[in-house]
Amino acid sequence: MSLANNAAVMEFLLTRRSRPYRTLTTPAPSREALAPLLTAAARVPDHGKLEPWRFIVLQGQALQRLADLARSCGADLGLDPDKISKTADSFANAPLIVAVIAAPKPSDKIPPVEQCYCAGAACLSLLNAALASGWGANWLSGWPALDRAFLTQGLNLSETETVAGFIHIGSETSTPPDRPRPDIDTITEWIER
Repeated sequence: MSLANNAAVMEFLLTRRSRPYRTLTTPAPSREALAPLLTAAARVPDHGKLEPWRFIVLQGQALQRLADLARSCGADLGLDPDKISKTADSFANAPLIVAVIAAPKPSDKIPPVEQCYCAGAACLSLLNAALASGWGANWLSGWPALDRAFLTQGLNLSETETVAGFIHIGSETSTPPDRPRPDIDTITEWIER
């Protein structure tokens, strides 16, 4: 039995466009508005039913705290001051961020890399759910997603956890023009034998 054709969903997927994080402002989704977005994000392929991801919703003073920590950690790493400033501003000026945490579980059957793919799928599902619900949204990562000091001090992550993505969600102030998209024929190979 095949699923019914859903032209509206296909049209959305064929035209979806992330919103630059700098164009997002308040209001951000409330807890009630965010709950169905997180629920949609959790409906991703999950080999072994391990749920190798989790969500941390960042808002208010937590964002300023992370901006300050980004400045400190970036300086400790010797990063370029402009790179540090851009990263800190991405936290300080955000209306709301959902950190999607890659949280691999011990498994003899599902390798850690597949579990990481599941966390990435949760990022894209959350991004698309936010956009489909009328919010502006963007998926960022950057150096804080892998910097152990930032992850431990800022998000209290374990040694085995990283950030698959920082999903910025808010009200959009402008709609960006579309960008060039891949030529499907040049990136697709058909194998028949």
